Amino acid sequence: MGRIFEKRKHKIFARNAKLSKLFTRIGKEIAMAVKAGGPNPEANSRLKVAIQNARGMNMPKDNVDRAIKKAAGGEEADYHEVTYEGYAPGGVAVFVDAATNNVNRTVGNVRSYYSKCGGNLGTSGSLGHMFERKAEFVIDIAALKGRDLDEFEMEVIDGGADDVVRDEDGLVIYAPFQSFGQMQQKLEALGVEVKSSELKRFPLVTTPADIETARAVLKLVDMLEEDDDVNAVYHNMDLTEEVEAELEKG
Repeated sequence: MGRIFEKRKHKIFARNAKLSKLFTRIGKEIAMAVKAGGPNPEANSRLKVAIQNARGMNMPKDNVDRAIKKAAGGEEADYHEVTYEGYAPGGVAVFVDAATNNVNRTVGNVRSYYSKCGGNLGTSGSLGHMFERKAEFVIDIAALKGRDLDEFEMEVIDGGADDVVRDEDGLVIYAPFQSFGQMQQKLEALGVEVKSSELKRFPLVTTPADIETARAVLKLVDMLEEDDDVNAVYHNMDLTEEVEAELEKG
C-alpha cells in the first residue's frame, strides 16, 4: 500500500526541486559523513553514498571536493539530524526529516509552518506507527544495458530486496531499513552504478482528503520543503481521481 501510494504521489506531485536546494542537502550529508567517519570514501561508506548521490544529481566534482575538504578541516558547522511529526488539516500526517546546525531555529520555523497552514506540530514518535522507513535505490536504464532484467531482479531479491519497480527509466529497488548496507554491497558486487540511494519513509495507512484539505496539505509541504534545514517531507494523504484532476488544474 505504502509503495503504491508513494509512486502515485511522485507521479502527481513531482516537483523540480531547485538545484541549489539539492546541492545544499548533499553538502550537509557530505559534511556529516566526513565528521562521522573521515574524508576517505573507501573507508567511509556513508561518505561513499553521499558522493554517489551527488554524482547522480550532476553536482560538480569541484563542489564535492570542496565540501569534503571544508568538513575535514573543521570549517563546516556541526549538523544534527532531527525529525518533526505533526498533523495537517483533515488529520493528514506529515513527517519531516531535517539536518540543522541550530535546532532552536529549525523547530521554531517548522512549528510556524504547521500553524500557518492550520496544522499542529506533535511530539516525537507520535507518527511512528503510521510510517515505515525503507531503503530506496534508483538505477538508470543506461546502467543496466546488456543485462537480463528478469535475472537482475532475481539477483537483488535474493540479496534482500523487498520489491523491484521497473519502468522505462530504469529500476527502483526497495529494501528493509536495516538492509541498506547489505543491498549497497550487493549492487556493487553486481557491478551496477546506482544513481541514488537513500532512506525514505512510506505511509502504512493513508488519510482521504477533499480538494480544500489537499491544497492546505500541499501548502504546508511546500513551505517545509522551501526551508534549507529540511531534507525531506512525507505525508499520508490519499486522493480520489477527481481531487487529483482539480489539483492538476492549479
